[in-house]
Amino acid sequence: MQNRNHDLPHFAACRAPRLHIGLGGDPLESYADRMLDLDAIDVEEIATALADQTDYEHRWLIDPRTGEVAFWTSDTGIDGENPVDLDELDLIPIDPLPSYVWYQDMVDFADGMSDRAAGERLSRSLQGKGAFRRFKNELYQRHPDLVAVWHAFRDARARARAVQWLADEGLIEEDAAQGFTRDQPPGPGPTLTTS
Repeated sequence: MQNRNHDLPHFAACRAPRLHIGLGGDPLESYADRMLDLDAIDVEEIATALADQTDYEHRWLIDPRTGEVAFWTSDTGIDGENPVDLDELDLIPIDPLPSYVWYQDMVDFADGMSDRAAGERLSRSLQGKGAFRRFKNELYQRHPDLVAVWHAFRDARARARAVQWLADEGLIEEDAAQGFTRDQPPGPGPTLTTS
């Protein structure tokens, strides 16, 4: 499967192992019958899971039969009360994408600024350790008029990554993923203004 959008890393090679997925009784059930309807999936929640870098004793999981997303912790399981081992669940883990993926969004946003001075300040904030915090501080303190534009830019990319992840995991059809990307309203283009 070829990645059609250079902004989105291809995730098929880093697929997480499936956890005891039981898709039902009929061995003749067609592959297409097991695909989820993209419209029934909370793409925002998948995007949140892919961006979650906290890595504390918790995991995001998706039910391959329904598309429902669950949040699991080692202490409270998925219902918030009863601990359960991940191996006992018929769910697929949603592992976070590496932080460099989200870092690149900040780089691309800063590079796309039509206001060169603002773009350069944002780019400088990305140098060295603590780049995420410095970028956020620079944006919110010196360019509050760009916060909504940044959120739209970041969220559009996150949703596209979530849909591509679903396709790479074989949970939705590739045509549905391509249609989602095609049907999205255009986000901020390569030239972002500060006015």
